[in-house]
Amino acid sequence: MKDTLKVGKYEFESRLIVGSGKYKDFQTTKEATLASGSNLITVAVRRVNITNKNEENLTDYFNGTNITLLPNSAGCVKAEEAVALFRMVRDAIGLDLIKLEIIGDTAKTLYPDIIETLKACEILAKDDFTVMSYTNDDPITAKRLENAGSAAVMPLAAPIGSGLGIQNRYNIIFIKEAVKVPVIVDAGIGCASDAVIAMETGADAVLTNSALAYAKEPIIMAKAMKHAVIAGRGSYLSGRMAKKPFATASSPDNGIIRFNGA
Repeated sequence: MKDTLKVGKYEFESRLIVGSGKYKDFQTTKEATLASGSNLITVAVRRVNITNKNEENLTDYFNGTNITLLPNSAGCVKAEEAVALFRMVRDAIGLDLIKLEIIGDTAKTLYPDIIETLKACEILAKDDFTVMSYTNDDPITAKRLENAGSAAVMPLAAPIGSGLGIQNRYNIIFIKEAVKVPVIVDAGIGCASDAVIAMETGADAVLTNSALAYAKEPIIMAKAMKHAVIAGRGSYLSGRMAKKPFATASSPDNGIIRFNGA
């Protein structure tokens, strides 16, 4: 059965999204991304070149692949900055699928500024962008972002780059129940088992960057993440067995051979 990730007018075979930061070079970025099986790679437009053709350009490494660049607004702290950035990117290279990321605490937690994110989301959605919004793990905020026009909500699992994994899986479940748009767990994934847990909660996809870029073997970790997302999705769709406080025999008693009157 075909099980694709749909974000607005876009459709992707993989439910794993990867980032492009923190790698030692663009070639490693490409190799890890291809190994992950992902169709989407986020790009911090303020830090990674995708618009200036006169300098080394990340887009050159992904020409001829099935991987779509997903510009993000990392580094922006105001709605106006993010809106201006995305309009510039669309004018330069025609990309309208975007990851909206506006940080409120740039010194320690890198938590999002929800007020500014909501303001920017409303403007960008009306401007015909397909907006994927980075947010905290709050179902009320997620619903407001959906109402503002967000095509996907991207709650953090833990602080960006922490590798702590999901700190409150119930919040992810609550967000999934609150919205109809895809829920993509973003930030905090540290290893493959974290991705499995995220997908088993019912998340529609997972985004990870540091877990791959900081791994001793990024290519191997990328492959592990690919299979983890597939396994977690399959586990969620299959419907796990109910948890029970006591043991349950694997075999029925019907027709059992008994000895010595037992």
